[in-house]
Amino acid sequence: MPWQLRHEGSPESLRDLALAQIVEGLRDGRIEPTDEVLGPGDSDWQAIENHADLTEIAEEVDRPPQRRHVEPTSLDMNALIDVCLVLLIFFILTTTYAAAVQKVVPLPSIKADAKKARPITPAEVKNRMVRLQAFLDKAGKPVLRLENQAIHVLTEDGQAVDPDKLRNALVPYVRGPDRKTEMLLDAREINWGTVVAIQDGARAAGIQMIHLPRATQSKTAP
Repeated sequence: MPWQLRHEGSPESLRDLALAQIVEGLRDGRIEPTDEVLGPGDSDWQAIENHADLTEIAEEVDRPPQRRHVEPTSLDMNALIDVCLVLLIFFILTTTYAAAVQKVVPLPSIKADAKKARPITPAEVKNRMVRLQAFLDKAGKPVLRLENQAIHVLTEDGQAVDPDKLRNALVPYVRGPDRKTEMLLDAREINWGTVVAIQDGARAAGIQMIHLPRATQSKTAP
């Protein structure tokens, strides 16, 4: 008795098939393991994958092909090249930075010669220099006196000297009829930042030279 074949649950079927034809269809992919067959002597339709005569062939068709693990015969150098490039960039940057830091900017140096130092006379102070005194009051705030007159040249908080206000106070002496371009700065017990602010205001007003007494230099040095 020949075999019969139909799709799962289909009312239509193919008749007069040989077992070899069904096996060939399974291997070619034209027949699915879930299709149903009715063989000689069978009383009911069965799926091909469940039929005793076709189970092994259905499993062979469903079994995925074995993967071949091919061992590489060469090394992937991409990762190594990336690491080498990163290290190269790092060494270039650090070497350049170190070379820049090691550069020394030559600064002019002045050696004071005590034998050639000449004291300034009171007449020179009166004719060529603007006299400015700077000291701290009892509250620790700086006080400035220009030609023995108190001037208000501090910032709003009263803790520092405003170079712009000091410049405005010095302009009448620098650009007036006396044309004084030197300053005698007597700064006592004030910090170095205040001295620098005074020097900035004097330079902005047109003062070309600032003289500091030795006592002032020892107390205002940082």
